[in-house]
Amino acid sequence: MISTEQQRIVDAAITSRRSIRAFLPTPVAREDVEAILEVAARAPSGTNTQPWKVHVLTGAAKERLSDRILAAYADPAESRTHVEEYAYYPREWVSPFVDRRRKVGWDLYALLGLTRDNKAGMAAQHGRNYRFFDAPVGMIFTIDRVMEQGSWLDYGMFLQNIMVAARGRGLDTCPQAAFTQFHRIIADELGLPENEMIVCGMALGYADPDKVENTLVTEREPVSAFARFIE
Repeated sequence: MISTEQQRIVDAAITSRRSIRAFLPTPVAREDVEAILEVAARAPSGTNTQPWKVHVLTGAAKERLSDRILAAYADPAESRTHVEEYAYYPREWVSPFVDRRRKVGWDLYALLGLTRDNKAGMAAQHGRNYRFFDAPVGMIFTIDRVMEQGSWLDYGMFLQNIMVAARGRGLDTCPQAAFTQFHRIIADELGLPENEMIVCGMALGYADPDKVENTLVTEREPVSAFARFIE
């Protein structure tokens, strides 16, 4: 049994989680990262398989990976040779999902002063993913290729635990599917074995309160729109 105050704290950690796209250079102690991962590892997984593997990047190692990916991203011909290993998004977009996708995209670009015809500006903003939005800590998550769909569900709970545990420590995150396109570069740079597949990346650090992109708060549907109560 938890107290009302404990409930409030947990709820605040969850509801204050946002995808932060500009971080301060303030370092994050390794002990804090380890503590977050230790808490996150309490996520449930089918028959306790614990399918997650985490590659934590800081300093020169993070910069090397970012430099290699950005070099490929900036070269249109080279970029086209890099494709995702799995479909994160639907192969066919329909409403209401495509409407939500468009809205959050244009809401972000509007904050940044990017118009629809500013393709270069939008590409540059997307490229900031590969710098982990200047966060001091970048994480790459992998899963063994033998694992199936259920383990990916488990993985999502692990990722959410990381983000909530980070908020409990005054830190922020941004989960990043953008890294999946450049899985070959990541595997080479990190020396990953053939059986490991890239799930996503994540930036971790302290949000820069002066950056306008960090004011974006995405909309959520009310419970009545997505839940049925059957008695």
